Amino acid sequence: MTIGSEVDALCKVPLFRGIEATKLRLLASISERIRFRPGEHLCSQGEPGDSAFIILAGQADVLVATENGQQVVARVGANDIVGEIAILCDVPRTATLVAIDEMDVLTISKENFLKLLKEFPEMALKVMRVLAQRLEKATRDFGAATATLAERASG
Repeated sequence: MTIGSEVDALCKVPLFRGIEATKLRLLASISERIRFRPGEHLCSQGEPGDSAFIILAGQADVLVATENGQQVVARVGANDIVGEIAILCDVPRTATLVAIDEMDVLTISKENFLKLLKEFPEMALKVMRVLAQRLEKATRDFGAATATLAERASG
């Protein structure tokens, strides 16, 4: 994949919509393109977060360790960005990502991702919005799960 095709792919990522092509070219040039095979781990829950993943093609399951073993909590695919929580909050990875099919992914290091956010505030604002939407969904899902458990316990 060339820088031009990576820029075209980045334009499709909601987080980067509206960002100038020159800025996306910079992002593509400081990222590393990696291909993952089905079953390969992009990252594992608990490990240090040193990069974010921009999915260009393919899908991955998001798994979280529970008392009952690993549970799939989401599926991510083309045009999604994942792994940014660990690098923004300086915490271990919150989930494991496992490729479902062959994936093409751009990885961007923590250092470069943070530089981009400092240099391009509009990108930082979009990251905050994406994270806020994920938090709202997680809160809603947690509330629904708690209500279901309470119903089962009382019934």
